[in-house]
Amino acid sequence: MRQHLVAPEKRHLSTVRVIVDESFNKSVCLDLESYLIRMLAGDGSYRVLNRNDGITESDYFDRDRYQASFLEVFDQLRRDGVFTRSIPEIENSDLFKLSPFKALTLDQAVAVEGILEGLFEDLGSGATSTTVVQGEPGTGKTVVAIYMLKLLVDIANSVPTEDLDSDSLFSEFFGGEYRKRLSGIRIGLVVPQQSLRNSIKKVFKKTPGLKPDMVMTAFEVGESDEHFDLLIVDESHRLNQRANQPSGVQNKKFQVITEKLFGTDDTMKTQLDWIRAKSTHQILLLDAAQSVRPADLPPEVLSQLVERARAANRNYPLATQMRVRAGADYVGYVRRILSPDVGGVSVPMHPETFEGYDLRMFDSVADMHSEIRRLDAEVGLSRLLAGFAWAWTTKTDKSAYDIELPGVQLRWNGTQTDWIASATSLEEVGSIHTVQGYDLNYAGVIIGPDLRYDASAGQLVVDRSQYFDKKGKENNAVLGKVYTDEDLLRFITNIYAVLLTRGIRGTFIYVCDPALRLHLQRFIPHN
Repeated sequence: MRQHLVAPEKRHLSTVRVIVDESFNKSVCLDLESYLIRMLAGDGSYRVLNRNDGITESDYFDRDRYQASFLEVFDQLRRDGVFTRSIPEIENSDLFKLSPFKALTLDQAVAVEGILEGLFEDLGSGATSTTVVQGEPGTGKTVVAIYMLKLLVDIANSVPTEDLDSDSLFSEFFGGEYRKRLSGIRIGLVVPQQSLRNSIKKVFKKTPGLKPDMVMTAFEVGESDEHFDLLIVDESHRLNQRANQPSGVQNKKFQVITEKLFGTDDTMKTQLDWIRAKSTHQILLLDAAQSVRPADLPPEVLSQLVERARAANRNYPLATQMRVRAGADYVGYVRRILSPDVGGVSVPMHPETFEGYDLRMFDSVADMHSEIRRLDAEVGLSRLLAGFAWAWTTKTDKSAYDIELPGVQLRWNGTQTDWIASATSLEEVGSIHTVQGYDLNYAGVIIGPDLRYDASAGQLVVDRSQYFDKKGKENNAVLGKVYTDEDLLRFITNIYAVLLTRGIRGTFIYVCDPALRLHLQRFIPHN
């Protein structure tokens, strides 16, 4: 009580609820506290004033039994009006999934601690730095980015007289020299994808110390008159090289920003170069295998980034699978199945099973959609997804259908932002551009006719005529790059690997190409 009331921003608080249980020790109390902080932040009815000083997934004796009692605490608080939504409703919300009050896994905590130590060392010496955090889908790269930003803001705003809990993971960074080094620091979070960026802004709007304008595009960073002390870039592989942008305005902006920062319109400069020019320190979160368009940073640039970060001891891998309940092996399994050279030794020769994970192949999109509807009614967040193998007719004709397959007529996502939570999403199909970076409970993935299997060669091949993302196959006239079918195959298999790793509880698959369907049935259980 005294500890909280020392802080000026908490002195207005007028109500206290005390939870008493004679069996609770300190570990249980800290665990319950972090649980309630996460749930309150996800519920969204109140603003959580707690700082972010080290919530972790700690283990202790009889934790499962104690956590069962947390549900009783939650239910009582909900009856008292503290919570407005059920636990499943909260856990399915962006406010919960993108909350800065997440409990970190061990490798996430190791990464955050190492990054902080290096950053404070550099702030003290005046050195510049580039840190890279690598992780496959579901390892929590976005969680780390948001957590770290909140943590740095809380350290900068900490009160010198406030008591610190020495048991919290990052308590050593609060106060003293660390706080001084962050005085007046200018931090930004760069998120290339529009939908994910807007979702994070909503979270920041409800989080003390964070502001929506901290979340930016690379264009906004380049146009800013201010220099940033630190820029954290989520999904750094989606930063652009010089290429034809979606609009003439953005093409002009690319030129103007490059001239402003480097004195000339050097077409070899990328948005990554802008980030470096506009900040003293950069933390880049990436997964090269999630590049899905020719305009994304080329593989060689990402490889150089990783190599330099390793040489400087500033490379942090994330391995723990937080999304897919099948574990990290599932992500690797999917990527091996979708390896362009599927006849090679890297492909699993025998099907693998993932206990507790619902992986199935369907012969009918209608049946798959029915199962998705049923599961959405049961647990929520179940959606259909597809590769960009159908033209987006409904952009100009709202009465039309985009995807027509035996027994079904479907439309692409009706909105580009926050599609998963939109009212019509259950009856629509999400594209890569609306789901990358998001979680679903169940994903029903339609692998379109853009991806085929050549049985005689034992290889995956693309059908360029069936791939309808214009920016996904457009040659780069500015840089004189021509994208071959082999290049296109890399982007398309990356897209399907991303779609097939969205589901927390399960993934369903329908394959249009008969030869590919027959091939994948070797590795995926048939419904």
